[in-house]
Amino acid sequence: MEPILQTQKLSHVYSAGTPFQRAALTDVDLDIYPGEYLGIIGHTGSGKSTLIQHLNGLLKPTEGKVLFRGQDIWESKERTRQTRFHVGLVFQYPEYQLFEETIYKDISFGPRNMGLDEAEIDRRVREAAHFVGLRDEQLERSPFELSGGQKRRVAIAGVIAMEPEVLILDEPTAGLDPIGVEQILGNIRDYHEAHGATIILVSHSMEEVARTVDRLVVVNDGVIPFQGAPREVFQHGDELEAMGLGVPQMTRVFHQLRAMGVDIDASVYTIEQARRAIRDYRSRKGAR
Repeated sequence: MEPILQTQKLSHVYSAGTPFQRAALTDVDLDIYPGEYLGIIGHTGSGKSTLIQHLNGLLKPTEGKVLFRGQDIWESKERTRQTRFHVGLVFQYPEYQLFEETIYKDISFGPRNMGLDEAEIDRRVREAAHFVGLRDEQLERSPFELSGGQKRRVAIAGVIAMEPEVLILDEPTAGLDPIGVEQILGNIRDYHEAHGATIILVSHSMEEVARTVDRLVVVNDGVIPFQGAPREVFQHGDELEAMGLGVPQMTRVFHQLRAMGVDIDASVYTIEQARRAIRDYRSRKGAR
């Protein structure tokens, strides 16, 4: 399968040529595939936000390339513009970017800029609103009357309404209570399943990405030291701890059990996997 997005030797330097020059990314090669649910993790300042802002052309590489469906997104101004419709980016705390009089107008802003007719805009607005749990009768309300979690769903709906092939979300659950976290992750999962879109979830929460994504990419000091299935990445527990990331609490507990001599599968990172590991362990103990 051909990647939908690629970075090739991607490097980015902030304030180049000044005393404040800082390399944020260095020779990053990354392939992202159609329909994939990808997690990007890294501590604050690791380079993960810089990386995702290159994927839809918000930042231009200092060196290297970003390819969408095999074509350099900086090939022309029109190519860059079109890429931003196909690769949607939801910033952290997107509710602070709401500005229209009504929820409907806010969600319709992106599709309207795409030059779509009114019927298609209306379809997309209502479908996107439904994906994030908003009812038709709410669409004429001001977004500023909503709770923080509802505002965030409106902001996410505004990007979903453009029906991007790739949806990037930067810390979409930051600051939300557990119920809000589950609602937002459920909305994203529904969009992924309904449209087959590629989802890129940026987070610093190991528990969140562990139970959500298919593949993890670790960013540290502007490079990618590890990537792979969560089970594979979490085997590098000591290295992740040194990067200020660690592993999910569930994984840590089972590693401690192994260290205490308990013959149990330690490659777990979700509650359901923990249940299975405990059942298997009890079954084996009972069979002796």
